[in-house]
Amino acid sequence: MKKNMGNTDRIIRLIVAGIIAVIYAAGILTGTVAIVLLILAAVLVLTSLVGFCPLYALLGVNSCPRTTGHHH
Repeated sequence: MKKNMGNTDRIIRLIVAGIIAVIYAAGILTGTVAIVLLILAAVLVLTSLVGFCPLYALLGVNSCPRTTGHHH
């Protein structure tokens, strides 16, 4: 599994997941919407930790900066 996310992308995902968690903890989010957003937050955190986003792979997106010496 090749990393396809840059640090900025990973930080943004963690911030968004954090915001969702805070809104949920404050009791603003409830019901099905809360569950969907919490799942989304969990996915954002997981993809940030591993540095790989399956959706990016499907779409051919790569926010990871090119490393020198590894040309394909």
